[in-house]
Amino acid sequence: MEIAPGEFVACFGPNGAGKSTTLKILAALSKPSSGQVIIDGQDIQENSLALRRRIGVISHNSFLYGKLTARENLEFYGRMYEVSDLDRRVETILDQVGLILVANEPVAGFSRGMQQRLAIARALIHNPSLVLLDEPYTGLDEMAKGILNTILKELSQSKHTVFLITHDFDQGLEQSDQALILVGGKIVYSCKPRSLSREEFRLRYLKLAGGGGI
Repeated sequence: MEIAPGEFVACFGPNGAGKSTTLKILAALSKPSSGQVIIDGQDIQENSLALRRRIGVISHNSFLYGKLTARENLEFYGRMYEVSDLDRRVETILDQVGLILVANEPVAGFSRGMQQRLAIARALIHNPSLVLLDEPYTGLDEMAKGILNTILKELSQSKHTVFLITHDFDQGLEQSDQALILVGGKIVYSCKPRSLSREEFRLRYLKLAGGGGI
């Protein structure tokens, strides 16, 4: 697999295909059993600390601290990533995800959708050049989905590289420059989504994945 800088890639596959494992390897959270991950000419296993600063991860785990407020969570991660002008950045991104009015409330009292929105802000606080998303729409309410769609469009337009794992054909294909189908730990199909209709892609997926659930 090769992803160009600024490219938006959507990855689909049945349960157990290796989608989440692939994302963890790309994020330097797991070591591959074989092969390499190269980012801008650097092996991620040899330069994991430096490269992690350029990566933002949104997954099922929010990586938030319940006893801290929304603002304190972002300040913590911002200091860890040495974000400049942190106060302004925190205010901007809290407003972007629609949480500015609850910025000083403990995260433990947030709904699932609110926590996921804050997790999105946490992943983007340091303005990473590579954003990895593992089924980020799961558990989101309609407001949160709209906010996430807006953020993904902004990331795409600002030339961030995005790797999205999703079970939603419409959401995944709408913005992607490249679409992948993963089965049994292998990429069995890749295409430019604009080259075929969503129904054609869905039928191709069902044939290659054997009708397995995503």
